[in-house]
Order: sequence, then structure tokens, then C-alpha cells
Amino acid sequence: MDETARPALPKARPRRNFFAKDRFWINALLLLLTAGSAFFVGLDWSRSYLDAGGGLNAAAGGSLGGALRDPRVVGLSILYAAVLLFILTAHEMGHYLACRHYGISATLPFFVPAPTLIGTMGAFIKIRDPITRKRQLFDIGAAGPLAGFIPAVPALVAGLAMSRVVPAVPHGDAIIFGEPLIVTIIGSLVLRGSGPGMDVILHPVAFAGWVGMLLTALNLFPMGQLDGGHVAYAVLGPKSRRLAKAFVVLFGIMGVFFWLGWWVWALLILVLGLKHPGVWDEPYPIGRGRTIMAVGLVIIFVLCFIPAPVKGFNLLSLLHLGGLK
Repeated sequence: MDETARPALPKARPRRNFFAKDRFWINALLLLLTAGSAFFVGLDWSRSYLDAGGGLNAAAGGSLGGALRDPRVVGLSILYAAVLLFILTAHEMGHYLACRHYGISATLPFFVPAPTLIGTMGAFIKIRDPITRKRQLFDIGAAGPLAGFIPAVPALVAGLAMSRVVPAVPHGDAIIFGEPLIVTIIGSLVLRGSGPGMDVILHPVAFAGWVGMLLTALNLFPMGQLDGGHVAYAVLGPKSRRLAKAFVVLFGIMGVFFWLGWWVWALLILVLGLKHPGVWDEPYPIGRGRTIMAVGLVIIFVLCFIPAPVKGFNLLSLLHLGGLK
């Protein structure tokens, strides 16, 4: 058979990459939507804060419309959303500017609006070019947590200084948040009258700082494509995968005793993958300065880590409640 008589195979269509082209209107739209979701979530935290001081109008506490008519609630909600978005923007711009420094193409931040307890699912950038050097990988991975941690600290200090210490009340169905080590340290310096038998009602700015610390810790886990995964791979190379597997097991244990959300987090990491793409200079060390910075990032992780971000939502507690019923 004549080879020329064979029908030509159809040409494969090039895969379309949504992130290949800048669409600034999408970045702006998501930013506005996230600002809106954070604002509306902030209404509840603002009402709780004002109610703790006895200064909340009955109308403001009774309905969304009433809250929107109270300028103090609206003002605090705007402040919460603004501080939270500033922390998120600082984190993502740390990654973005590090990419620009090395001539690596990346998108501007995409914010993720969501009606969660904090009003967002965070933000991310998409790196278009491959990262081929360990130092690039380390700097890009470390820049985000460092840039986000820096503004979260003064937010915590100022917010805790304005928070209210009140006599403990029956919690009932109230949501109780866990306390990272850095909140304990700062609270001991700026809060007056806290201790056994007392509750702290966070100012919305303090809550935004708390969210910033939580997101910093989540991103610093040394796993897969997380910021901590980039740093761990740059420091440890392929050995970092063992560390990632150990943390998956740790998440399973923490879901039993502390917070079921760790199971969701473990599943997400497993879906995204534990293996990190290689780099050209894998056998070479990253240098003393970056090694010291890696130790600093471990310290930041310890300060920000919250075993139970929301207390009472672990497997043992839920099984206990089910048994009581």
C-alpha cells in the first residue's frame, strides 16, 4: 500500500491554559467579591464585639438589615475586611515580587470569596514558568509567609489591645477558636484582666490577625506544592517527601483529637500530590543564609500553628455527642 494514501491523523489541539493570559478584570472582580464576603462575615464578629461591651443596639443585633444600619457595626466590618485583605495581598505579592525578581512569569493574585467563618478561602497566584533553581524555589516559597506574617503581627497587637475581657459565660453553641502561641504571648503583654473564669472577645482587627496567622501556618506545612513544601524541597531535596508523608499521618491523628478539618486538609494534599517537581541543581546546598532563614520559618510556623482552629470539632467530641443522643 502506498504510504501517501494513508489518511492524515488529526492534529492535536493545543491545550488551553486559563492562566496563560492576564485577565486583570477577573483579579479585580474576585478581589471585590472577596471584600464583600469578608465584610458580611465581619458583621457577625463586629456585632459580637460591640455586644460584649454593652453598646450594641437591639436592632443591630436582631437582623442583617439592623446591623447594616448601625455605622459602628459597618465600620468595624469594613475594617476587618480591609485588614484581612491587606494580609492576604501581602502574602501573595511576596510570591509575585519574588517571581518578578527572578524573571519568572506569574499572575497577579486571585482571591477566593467564600461564606466561611472567615469570609474567604484565601488567595493564590499561578506561576507560569518552571522554577529550575533551588534558591529561586526557596525564595519564592518563603517570600509569601514572611510577607504575610509581618503585617499580621501589628494587626494582632493592635486588635488584642482593643479586645474585651469579660466574665466567662456558658458557651453553649458558641464557636470557640483555638489560640496560637503568638496570640498567647502578645495577649499576655497587652490584655488586662484575662485569666481563669474570663473570656476574651476579639476585636475584628485581632480576628483578622488571627486569620493571618492561621493561613501562614497552613501554608508552611512542608508538603507538596504548599509554600512549606517548596522550602522543604529546597533544603532537603527528595528526602522532603518522607516529611510530607509523616505530616499526612499527623493530620489523621490530629483529626481524632483536635479538629476534623485536618482530614480535609490531608485529603486535599493527597489529591494535589506529595511529590515535588525536581530542579537542576538539586545536589547543591542553598547556602548558610537561606538555611538560617529556613530555621526562622520553622519558628514562625510554631508561633502560628493552631492544633484546633475551631475547638470541639474533633472525632472524639462528635462521637461523644452522638453517644449522648
